[in-house]
Amino acid sequence: MYKLFLIARYLRKRLIALFAIVSVWLCVFMVIVVISVMGGFLNMVKEHSRGLLSDIIVDNTTLQGFPYYQEFIDTLLTRMPDTVAEATPVIYNYGILRVKLIDYTKPIQVVGVRLDEYRTINAFAGSLYYDAYYPGTTTLAPQRQPYSGLAPEGLPVLPEEFEQAWTRYQAENPEDPDLEGFARGAPGLFELAVNGPGYAGDEMPGAILGVDLICDRLPDGGYQEGTPLGSELVVTVLPMTRKGTISGEGPIPMATRYADRSRTKVYDIDKMCVYLDFEILQRALSMERMETESGDVVPPRASQVLVKLREGGDVNQAREDIVALWKQFVASLNLPPTSSEYRLMSLVGVETWEERQVQYISAVEKEKVLVTLLFGIISLVAVVLIGCIFYMIVSHQTRDIGIIKSIGASSRGVAVIFLGFGLAVGVVGSALGTVSGVLFVHYINDIQDALARLNPNLRVWSPDVYVFDRIPNTVNLTEIVVIVVVALFSSMLGALIPAILAARVWPVEALRYE
Repeated sequence: MYKLFLIARYLRKRLIALFAIVSVWLCVFMVIVVISVMGGFLNMVKEHSRGLLSDIIVDNTTLQGFPYYQEFIDTLLTRMPDTVAEATPVIYNYGILRVKLIDYTKPIQVVGVRLDEYRTINAFAGSLYYDAYYPGTTTLAPQRQPYSGLAPEGLPVLPEEFEQAWTRYQAENPEDPDLEGFARGAPGLFELAVNGPGYAGDEMPGAILGVDLICDRLPDGGYQEGTPLGSELVVTVLPMTRKGTISGEGPIPMATRYADRSRTKVYDIDKMCVYLDFEILQRALSMERMETESGDVVPPRASQVLVKLREGGDVNQAREDIVALWKQFVASLNLPPTSSEYRLMSLVGVETWEERQVQYISAVEKEKVLVTLLFGIISLVAVVLIGCIFYMIVSHQTRDIGIIKSIGASSRGVAVIFLGFGLAVGVVGSALGTVSGVLFVHYINDIQDALARLNPNLRVWSPDVYVFDRIPNTVNLTEIVVIVVVALFSSMLGALIPAILAARVWPVEALRYE
């Protein structure tokens, strides 16, 4: 009992122990912040890589694409029904975007998708802005521009399709805090018509734009919409032959309408990608089925086939099975080895989502380990500081040690007092470091925004440098437990040598010295 009494007394009365507590506090705080940000960044890389791709990617990594993709999808669904849930083709290419309303042009990556399939095979549906509030209204099919009107009481009224979707959203999400802020008509998002709500203009294919292509980023991290829904866009693409040369048609301008915006939270994607209907883009890029002058039939081509597995499926085993099925499929086509189709098919590879991003993920994992190790080494300062402080305490408590021993305390008991004192310092410092570290990580984006409002140069996380538009702020409970345990062990380690010295003090010598 006397041990606990003395530990509590030293903790309250020895102000020099505050320096040891502060050192543990700062070290725990620092390591929690660093490992949470780096760990959160790694988790976001993995989460978004899988969410924006699919479980398995079949790709020949060329802009020419590869033929017989639909036949392979049908074979895949027929031969592997217990493993494969869905599969869809995708086209990737490059082009130029022009927003006619503001006469603005920018280089883009054009992505051709079958929207109904694409939004179920990955997390793309969750990135759509208008479709969240007006479910079911976002389409890449030909469409006209929607106009809003004003009701007698001055409130906005939307075309019937949007009004019904908005009513459905309200009924399904009554607790959504954005309901009031969005205000149904969302002034500025829809053009206002004098004659009331409706549609205007010619029908044009829809286009979904990355949010950073069409909106201005605000200092608080939000976005300011400057282009009304349905505005005319021009997407210019370069059609390619199956041999990889630019088609004789030259650049093809495609008139489209702004159908929605996508915020994947990956800046490199949101500032570059424009999503168009798969068949429309395939036709514009001369990648559809056609007959050449010599009478040869050129099969339609796609850049990728994205494969979604059934819940609980083994991704690596599925990849091996799909590779084997692909080889059988190509062999069954009996293509001449000298044909362009055979060469394009021979370039096709099958990867898991993690293999597709393995270099990036591996680099981030190594950075996390390296940074954690560096800050861990820096944290050894706390061990040294605790050792120095406790040595000073032992030196000044020689008389107390002598008295304690003279009334029957053992050397082991004295050592336990100072080890317990070190543990108490670790507990208090770790508690303060954990609470402050978790709070700092939780509000780290708010803190950065506040600093940026004071001075834009204080913004330390630039989305165009760090890929993601916000600082990762995920706290891992297991990592915090490990950090706290290491901090407690380090505190006791720092107190070990002074505790041994205290245990070796002879009562007679201590009292004579005093």
